[in-house]
Amino acid sequence: MTDTAIESVEQETDLDSLGPVDYLVVEFPAGKSTFTGEMASELLALVDAGTIRVIDVLILTKNDDGTVDAKELSDIEELGELQRLETQLAELLAAEDVAHLAAAMDTGSTAGVLIWENLWAAPFASAARRSGGQLIANGRIPIQAIIASIEADGAAATEGD
Repeated sequence: MTDTAIESVEQETDLDSLGPVDYLVVEFPAGKSTFTGEMASELLALVDAGTIRVIDVLILTKNDDGTVDAKELSDIEELGELQRLETQLAELLAAEDVAHLAAAMDTGSTAGVLIWENLWAAPFASAARRSGGQLIANGRIPIQAIIASIEADGAAATEGD
């Protein structure tokens, strides 16, 4: 995270009330990125509901030679509905962060990187900090792992019949 990004987040948010910050990277294989606007609508619905605050959005393209082009949301001409988010964003990721994220991408693919603050969890996180607590671990269970577990349980149940 760059110093400028930290200053930007500090200016917009009282750090004592900051909620947990997460990120995700969604990759679209070469020739398969069909941006219909549905993702933008769902993202804006989360923002409008006060569930999240978008901190940064990047679009990464991994070229056939392995080089990576990174575009901030402000670099994209046709933003559509996302135009209203552009002024609120901090350029949070440093060049080495982008390189790390792009390492998992296939050549020829495009990926969207989303960094957000979980506003829904901010009051709890703030209370925990005021009580002397600190976050020492967090994680995510990928939906693919949950689906595989459910399918395996279903297969095991039918074998016993």
